[in-house]
Amino acid sequence: MISNPASTRRLVAAGFALVVLAGSLTACSRGSDAASGSDATGSAAASGPVCTEALAAAKTAVAQASDANAAWDGPTEGPTAATGKTVVYVAQSMQNPGVAGAANGFKAAAEAIGWNVQVIDGGGTPSGIQAAFGQALALKPSGIALGGFDPSTTSAQVTQANAANIPLVGWQISSTPGPMESPKIFANVTTKVEDVAAISAQWVIAHSEGTAQVVVFTDKSIPFAAGKSDMIEQGLKACSSVKILSTENVPLADVTARMPQTVDSLLSKYPDWNYSVAINDVYFENAAASLRGAGKKGDGAPFNIGAGDGDPSALQRVRSKSFEAASVPSPLLSEGWQMVDELNRAFNNAPASGYVPQVHLTTADNVGAEDSWDPTGYEAAYRKIWGK
Repeated sequence: MISNPASTRRLVAAGFALVVLAGSLTACSRGSDAASGSDATGSAAASGPVCTEALAAAKTAVAQASDANAAWDGPTEGPTAATGKTVVYVAQSMQNPGVAGAANGFKAAAEAIGWNVQVIDGGGTPSGIQAAFGQALALKPSGIALGGFDPSTTSAQVTQANAANIPLVGWQISSTPGPMESPKIFANVTTKVEDVAAISAQWVIAHSEGTAQVVVFTDKSIPFAAGKSDMIEQGLKACSSVKILSTENVPLADVTARMPQTVDSLLSKYPDWNYSVAINDVYFENAAASLRGAGKKGDGAPFNIGAGDGDPSALQRVRSKSFEAASVPSPLLSEGWQMVDELNRAFNNAPASGYVPQVHLTTADNVGAEDSWDPTGYEAAYRKIWGK
């Protein structure tokens, strides 16, 4: 990890959040189920004491993560720009807003550093991604970025790239940031799933004043998604006065077809349902019609938070207060710049930066006019490192 005061503060905060997730179940007495009355935040009137310590910790974490002008806390030193390089971004699908956003950052950074750059779209299918990776290898580039797909599904191409000494970097190709040994990837650029899960749960605790009655949406067919929702639930359990009503297993591939019926069933079964957390924002895109049909207001309960990419449509729902109150967006453009910086380190035989992008919380209070969020100053920092 890069050592500087800002990242140190973030690590301390993240460590404290994980302590809260694991150990604060005894922070307060468990209250009984909340009564049906709600206040302006959708918090049901609690019949027992709320989790004072966990609530205070959650409010501190939320305030820190909500800073829309958070300064760059990434690398400030590294090798100057390698020259004469050609790089390729292999996209899982350019129809995926997260993948496309990271691609846009990658292209901008490659142009800034002075390299030739090409994006090849895998079209979202295994065969298409393999073909796109094959096309990238045929170009005999200096380096390749993998955008949003599991490299184990393209193991033959990864082996070929390794044999040709073509360094590979990735964007969200694994839940763990940094270098990967099997398959061999110089650096995977992603936020920590633990941080995303923690802040999502803490927002629910803080916004509800510790009295939320929550539904969690996940896809248990994907180990990464199931692991994330497990972490979210552990975070919610840090506040003993928060109640998890249900965990709904709705596969991402079936969200469009299944969410309307799922929401209708939940509304009938749980009249006190007032908060939701989903492993991806797309769940709320497909929940809106049913909530609206049931007479729910876009800016009222259930208050929904997406622990996912924070794509432009999600941020628009947050901005317009349309059935999504908060999102945890990836800093897509700066992550694209980081991929270029990691490749430059590989070209210069330097180690990976070790930087893990900071977690951010977007709400209607800080969303701004842009359809993405990135820390302030990342472009200038990378240009200075590269001598550009």
